[in-house]
Amino acid sequence: MGTATLTYGHGTENDFLLLLDEADQIQITPETIAHLCNRSSGIGADGFIRMIRKNEIWFMDYRNSDGSLAEMCGNGIRVMARYLVDHKILAPGLFPIDTRAGKKFLAVPESGEISVNMGKVEEIPDEVTIIQNGHEWEALHIEVGNPHAVAFVQSLDQVGSLTHAPRISPEDAFPEGTNVEFVEVLNEDEVRMRVHERGSGETRSCGTGVCAVALASTLHRNKRLPSRWTVHVPGGTLTVEIDGHSNAVLTGPAVLLREHEVSL
Repeated sequence: MGTATLTYGHGTENDFLLLLDEADQIQITPETIAHLCNRSSGIGADGFIRMIRKNEIWFMDYRNSDGSLAEMCGNGIRVMARYLVDHKILAPGLFPIDTRAGKKFLAVPESGEISVNMGKVEEIPDEVTIIQNGHEWEALHIEVGNPHAVAFVQSLDQVGSLTHAPRISPEDAFPEGTNVEFVEVLNEDEVRMRVHERGSGETRSCGTGVCAVALASTLHRNKRLPSRWTVHVPGGTLTVEIDGHSNAVLTGPAVLLREHEVSL
């Protein structure tokens, strides 16, 4: 179908390829997305974002690096917002972006960190165990529009390699798969985490995962809402504020780096 321009960017080193398709006319297969996101044979990225305009609102068509559909991405939506402002498609300020997990509102300055209201973060009362690197940890099932299993560890060194997805027990706890976060508590409002994202593997950061970890940390420390957490990921630092109604606001950087002309 010819060539297209892809923009490469990241949020705390969680990286994406963005395609502007305002009129929703570009058909791109999961296989093509997987090829483009492959770090050996393609450009390389954790996810792919097709930016579509629907009924005067921009929509985030997000896919994991293997081409599979995902509800949304908290780092990716900030990078998309940065694209729309930097390319003067939208003015700086407050505006919504629609996703498969519903409409999200963002505060986007002309430069600097971007905040996104991620909506409600909820604990699901399941009994879930994560089995990884010879260890077993009880985990909290947290929903942020997509599923997360959050385990607290004494040290992230215990986690070992996350080349493959950790085992979950019971096996049918997440029939469509889940993101898995491992958390080391540093103090009363600060944690470190690593994440294995379904469909992408271990990533340097995960926006929805950071929100899941913020609620899980509040529960783990027997704290009440509202709460505020600083979350250190391998790719940087994000902050999450959860209000008394369990709505989470995620704040962090979003950077556009370069463009690629590719054949589709």
